[in-house]
Amino acid sequence: MARSDIALELPKMRASYEGGSLDESELADTWYEQLQRWLDEAANFGLAEPNAMVLATSDPQGHPSSRTVLAKGLDERGLVFFTNYTSAKSHDLMATRYAAATFPWFAMQRQANIRGTVEKVDPAETAAYWFSRPRGSQLGAWASPQSRVVADRGVLESALANIERQFADAERVPVPPHWGGWRIRPEIVEFWQGREDRMHDRLRYRLNRDGWKIERLGP
Repeated sequence: MARSDIALELPKMRASYEGGSLDESELADTWYEQLQRWLDEAANFGLAEPNAMVLATSDPQGHPSSRTVLAKGLDERGLVFFTNYTSAKSHDLMATRYAAATFPWFAMQRQANIRGTVEKVDPAETAAYWFSRPRGSQLGAWASPQSRVVADRGVLESALANIERQFADAERVPVPPHWGGWRIRPEIVEFWQGREDRMHDRLRYRLNRDGWKIERLGP
């Protein structure tokens, strides 16, 4: 299809949302119980990587950036993911201490959005997750100069080979000093359910001085 044909088709691309509804009476008592419920339902639905979320950050000048990461922890304290602390996203988070994340469950006509401050998780929590990872993923985390420019693929493969030799005799690969978890501590958590005629359901938990409040938003 020619580029002009694609451009002409874009305005016609739409889907009818008729898969469900979301009422205040259906919500869990807490945002994290509701999010866990939807994560479980997404997994049971058969979605690939239901814990994948689009993480949005910004630098000190306000320039936004987004990428997909995997949620690896959820409780009343917040939502956790792990990454390289020298990465672009970590530099943003260390500078602004704020982030947003969206779970886009397109096949279920749902999404959930979390916004709040961030903090590094403690080393014990990082270690507990690290030692549950496959050895190959551990070695890759040591080898990758995340977000930095490299000359070619050969540079990465050489770095990985060096790390493999370094830890060849190690029963356990240690946690890199430059790697760990971030926790988003939500101030707002919104649950979105697609509805017919674009009259979607949007319910959010919002933190105020008196605790969490549930609000309905216009679609």
